[in-house]
Amino acid sequence: MKNLAPLTVASLLSIVFMTFHLTDDIIYHGGMRPIGFVVSVLIPVVWLYGTLVLAGRPAGYIIIALGSLLTLVIPVVHVMGAGAVVNGGIAKSGVPFFFVWTLMALSVTSTFSLVLSLVGLWTLRRR
Repeated sequence: MKNLAPLTVASLLSIVFMTFHLTDDIIYHGGMRPIGFVVSVLIPVVWLYGTLVLAGRPAGYIIIALGSLLTLVIPVVHVMGAGAVVNGGIAKSGVPFFFVWTLMALSVTSTFSLVLSLVGLWTLRRR
């Protein structure tokens, strides 16, 4: 992949939106256990490392793809789970607009990151 800027920007935005979403979940939806906090910090750190340090390498593309896939699960869980966006549970949240907007932005940037990381892996494979 010649130009890594779009992948880097999309991946960084996904990380930011994921942390916004996790913060909203912690504040408005029941808190978090210590192990959940460690995991919610560890995953973005590894993803950030793959995005910034391993850019253009197979390991970087794989880390970005896995992070993107992981964050694509978040909107699915919120749409299909208990208290989902669809059945009105989100309206009881303190900040429903920001919560839904973050889910939408996370879906878009994560899908874009996933596609670009797979294209990057494919390009490396062809060389």
